[in-house]
Amino acid sequence: MDFQYDLSSFIAFRDRAECERVRAIKKADICKHANPDFKLSVIEDPAELFGAFAVDLVCNIKQALEEGRQFVCILPVGPMTQYPIAARMINRLRIPMHHVHTFNMDEYANQDGKTAPASWAGSFQKAMMDGFFGLIDAELRPPAEQIHFPSSENIGYYGKLLEDAGDADVCYGGIGWCGHIAFWEADLGYEFGDDLEAFAKAGPRIVALSPMTIMQNALHSFGGDWSLVPPKAASIGPAQVMRARYRSFWLPYYDGSTSWQSFIARLCAHGRVNTLVPGSLLQTAPGDYVILGRVAQDIEIHMS
Repeated sequence: MDFQYDLSSFIAFRDRAECERVRAIKKADICKHANPDFKLSVIEDPAELFGAFAVDLVCNIKQALEEGRQFVCILPVGPMTQYPIAARMINRLRIPMHHVHTFNMDEYANQDGKTAPASWAGSFQKAMMDGFFGLIDAELRPPAEQIHFPSSENIGYYGKLLEDAGDADVCYGGIGWCGHIAFWEADLGYEFGDDLEAFAKAGPRIVALSPMTIMQNALHSFGGDWSLVPPKAASIGPAQVMRARYRSFWLPYYDGSTSWQSFIARLCAHGRVNTLVPGSLLQTAPGDYVILGRVAQDIEIHMS
């Protein structure tokens, strides 16, 4: 017997028919897309996926060095497993990074919009310094002034800093449970309605985190403790993602029994492009969209 119900009111995208359509996409069909420049792929083994992510980053750094040009990239915190692998490769191959300029996507902020200090255990800046830059030999890592993080102090001109650097060669990232890219939350789409052009030009700001994001981050970064997750964040906007010359997004989250990314991976990659699913913009531009095999698994109801 069928059971009909509306989606909960706190969910921004509430098109039930569209949700049903993308939910029905089988793993065997998940890489099929009308845009040939939006390249979907599935990697079954988690170690292979993170290794491929690291290789992609390091190869782009090395290619720019060999071509005698600057390499500008946007980096996420989440996932993180690729960074120690990339650091080991850089050290082993002795790749100098004096030509590399990095711009992190986001950083947590308190209720007043003040971003977390690098000394806080949950800070994205601390995560990047401990988990990537600090693992690279000092003589190889980028100069400190070329490693950028959004903050309450620079959020008003963070987009300009990136633009002045020449915009990103590659924007690396992931997809959040609500469909966010960086911390650009789904409910920000209400501000833009159906105006995708204006939405795609929106820049960095301090944002309030959605309930879905708070719960998602509590699950995989804060030991399930939602009281530890700050209420706001500094985030780049769709403009910085879409102005990049290429996008490289990686979806690896699987907890051993299920994946919160299985549905949102489909909605962003195959759903109607709209302002309430920020990640859906990725479909419209050149980029890679790499999905772990267990994330791509068919969606079914399993009681546990």
